[in-house]
Amino acid sequence: MNRFSSKIIGTGSVLPTVKKANSAFWSNTFFNKDHELMTKTNEAITAKFEEVAGIVERRVAEKGVNASDLGTQAALLAIEDAGIDPETLDYIIVAHNFGDVNHGTIQSDMLPNLAAKVKHNLGIKNSRCVAYDILFGCPSWVQAFIQAEYYLRSGDVNRVMVVGADTVSRMTDPHDIDGMLFADGGGAAILERIESPADAPVGVLSHVTVSDCVNEADHLKMGDSLKPDIEGQYIRMYGKGVFRYAVSKVPVAMNECLEKAGLKLEDVNKFVMHQANMKMNKIIIKRLYELNGYQDYPEGMMPLVVHKLGNSSAATVPTVLDLIMKGAMHGQSIQKGDIVVFASVGAGMHANCIVYKHS
Repeated sequence: MNRFSSKIIGTGSVLPTVKKANSAFWSNTFFNKDHELMTKTNEAITAKFEEVAGIVERRVAEKGVNASDLGTQAALLAIEDAGIDPETLDYIIVAHNFGDVNHGTIQSDMLPNLAAKVKHNLGIKNSRCVAYDILFGCPSWVQAFIQAEYYLRSGDVNRVMVVGADTVSRMTDPHDIDGMLFADGGGAAILERIESPADAPVGVLSHVTVSDCVNEADHLKMGDSLKPDIEGQYIRMYGKGVFRYAVSKVPVAMNECLEKAGLKLEDVNKFVMHQANMKMNKIIIKRLYELNGYQDYPEGMMPLVVHKLGNSSAATVPTVLDLIMKGAMHGQSIQKGDIVVFASVGAGMHANCIVYKHS
C-alpha cells in the first residue's frame, strides 16, 4: 500500500548584500535591563558577545529591500531550481514575524499579507493558488513545511511553496546588546506530492511540534527601548529563558520525532537547524546525543552559518538547506536516501522538528 508524502523539488535563498560586523556596533550607546548606561567599552561588550554567541558578523537588508522582496527573490530561485511553472503552485505559505518593515522605521506592514505580495511579485494569476502567512516565531518556516505536508498528504494538492523571510534587524533596539543577534534573509523550498510504499517511505517521515505558552510566553516579546524616553516597541528577550527552553525542549522533540519515524539517531545524515547562537546549537545537538548514550556528536553533522549570517529568524532553516543543496557549504551535501532532521525553536515558546528522507 502506498502513502502520500512531500518531496523537496527545489530550493532557493538570498543573502542580503550588507555585511555588518560586530565593530559596526561600537558607536551604539548600550543600556542594561535596568535602563542604566553600561560602563564597559563597546569593544569589550562586542568581544564578550562574540565569545558567547559566536557571531562575528550578520547580513542586513539594504535600504529599499523588504522581507517580501527577499521572499520573492528566494521564491524565484526555488522555482528555477525546481523547473516548474509557478502557475502550478497550489499554495504559497510565507513564514515571517514582522511583515515588511521599511528601512529606518519599526513600523510593520502586513497589509496585504506577505504571501499575497510574493504571489503578486511572481505574477501568478491562478486564483486557486492560495497565498497566506504564518507567524510562529523563529520556527515559522518549519511549521509552514508541516502545514504543507498536511495539504500534500491529503491528496488534494500537488505543489506547495514554503517561503521564510524576515528583516528582524529592523525591529531591534539599538541600545540592547541582544539586538546584535538578529539579521535578515530569505529562503524558499517547493514541495511536491509523491507516493511511496508504506514499508519504504520517503519524503516527510514524521514531525513533532510543541507550544509552551503559559510560563514561557514572555521570553521573547515586544517592549520599550532600554534607553529611557525612546518611543516605540522593539524585540525584548529574556535570554536565559530562551536558552533554557531551547536546550531542554528541542533535543527531546528531535528524539521523539526520530522515534515516531521508527529511526535511530545513527540513521541521521544531517541536521538542518535554526541558529540563534552557536553555543546554544552545540548544546542542543550534544544533549540529543547524550539522550542516546553518546558523549558527543560527530563533526559536520550540523552545518553552522550563524557566525557569519546571524539569526535571520524564519529565513534561517531554508537558507541553510539551500546552501547545502547548492554546494555552497564546504564538505556539506544531501544525497538521495539521506535522513535529514529539520528543527527550530523560538518565540511563543515553540519548538518543532521534521524527519525527512531525501529522494
